[in-house]
Amino acid sequence: MTYAKTTVFTEEQQQLARVAKALAHPARVAIIQFLAGQKTCISGDIAAELPLARTTVSQHLQELKALDLIRGEIDGLTVCYCLNTELLRQVHQQFTAFFLEATAGEACGPDEACGC
Repeated sequence: MTYAKTTVFTEEQQQLARVAKALAHPARVAIIQFLAGQKTCISGDIAAELPLARTTVSQHLQELKALDLIRGEIDGLTVCYCLNTELLRQVHQQFTAFFLEATAGEACGPDEACGC
């Protein structure tokens, strides 16, 4: 019997991996930062703010929308984009807990020998 190997990981681990993958592209990070800086929904041309083609920006927006990190509502001929701050806060808490746990113990420093 075969199964998806992701099933052996918790839902939180899978969500963190999906978000990390989505944020692994600098254009997506730039989009999140741009929307965060606006403090409101944007119905204008996000592509005008980034050094990328409109179709490329559209693809990145779709990736972020697919994870619900941003939301887009059609308003006539335009789409109004905004951050899903509730989900971003949840992801922030999950990543904070992840990094706190990962750095809680003794670790090898760059000048130290590993105690393996």
